Amino acid sequence: MSMNRTRGTRERLVVIGGDAAGMSAASQARRLNKPDELEIVAFERGNFTSYSACGIPYWVGGDVPDRDRLIARTPEEHRARDIDLRLRTEVTELDPDGQRVRARDVGSGAEAWTSYDKLVIATGARPIRPDLPGVDAPGVHGVQTLDDGQALLDTLARTRGRRAVVVGAGYIGVEMAEALINRGYEVTVVNRGSEPMSTLDPDMGRLVHEAMEGLGIRMVNDSEVTEILTGEDGRVRAVATKDRDFPADVVVLGIGVRPETTLAKAAGLPLGTHHGLLTDRSMRVRGYENIWAGGDCVEVLDLVSGQQRHIPLGTHANKHGQVIGTNAGGGYATFPGVVGTAVSKVCDLEIARTGLREKDAQRVGLRFETVTIESTSRAGYYPNSSPMTVKMLAEHRTGRLLGVQIVGREGAGKRVDIAAVALTAGMTAEQMTTLDLGYAPPFSPVWDPVLVAARKAAARVRETS
Repeated sequence: MSMNRTRGTRERLVVIGGDAAGMSAASQARRLNKPDELEIVAFERGNFTSYSACGIPYWVGGDVPDRDRLIARTPEEHRARDIDLRLRTEVTELDPDGQRVRARDVGSGAEAWTSYDKLVIATGARPIRPDLPGVDAPGVHGVQTLDDGQALLDTLARTRGRRAVVVGAGYIGVEMAEALINRGYEVTVVNRGSEPMSTLDPDMGRLVHEAMEGLGIRMVNDSEVTEILTGEDGRVRAVATKDRDFPADVVVLGIGVRPETTLAKAAGLPLGTHHGLLTDRSMRVRGYENIWAGGDCVEVLDLVSGQQRHIPLGTHANKHGQVIGTNAGGGYATFPGVVGTAVSKVCDLEIARTGLREKDAQRVGLRFETVTIESTSRAGYYPNSSPMTVKMLAEHRTGRLLGVQIVGREGAGKRVDIAAVALTAGMTAEQMTTLDLGYAPPFSPVWDPVLVAARKAAARVRETS
């Protein structure tokens, strides 16, 4: 191993991970510090930086025609800003006491130590690969990075058969199922839950189930994969459950992701119950003055439940990066927490949630009331008005908003932002009923669907208190 050169008076910031959180942090630190004040070295084990992982299903499905459209900033653009970005270089060891990291060139295998004054850990998350026979066979894919997406597209181009099995029915599973349908595949989704989209309560997940079947996707709920079966050539040929086998020419794992904290754990950094790094509000790793962490590798505070959660979303990662870069660059910023807002779609069905599900509220000991209403996206008499279902949870007696789930067609999904703001502000359902929202027949009924749910929830709270 070799140590780097002796440095002058300028400090060195080392960033591990070249996507949203890592490169946002590097870019923000560079805005606040000139190159002769702060040297920035960033390590990325893949081939790409600053890209939208959330867009991969739409690229695979053909809605986004070109991979490069998912890239917000190229390596060359980062380097032009005096960020020493090293692609295909994997950090293999952290030494917090010695303030150094060991990195390996993926191509040559050469390793070297790099010292730091300040460190940013933005190692992201990794797809869950269950410990099953055959899970590493050719034709079985996790989809987390652009390299993963390219590998899947390469497999689709080589595969003669048109049968696909998606394991898991969370956001990635549902979106990849639609992408494969768009590619002309016969798609089966094997889901261990009672309904798809476990981020919703089952009654709302049922609406997603019906939409997926309407697309021609076969949904197999309450079923767990026991083995990936392979043919004589070693490639995947079927997915086995306890009850039956499902033929497959390609398999996509959409089970979810875990924080990629292998390095952090080995270095003794603090991890939470979800195996994500624990930070303070400045995104500084707890107990370490000169190490920050952000993105999919950390746990964040849920402002509604008061608990730590792992919520891997690009929105949070970019905000984390801004906060980290400001603090590492000598400024001051904080990340207060999240309320758990997310949106997705299946064909033209929009799916949104924020706050707590019923089981989340039960887990933290909250008593609550629930209401579900049916409304429309526009005034009923206006052309192309479509139905929308809104479910709302409010705390028993206090009426504090706890969560909202929305499933509907055009105009449904982004309505969840109203509830996200209300949750962040700690509003009650009663207070929400007085919100001054925009109205015109092409956009909403006189009573917006979210406000109809709030009125009903406020009435339920009064009745039961």
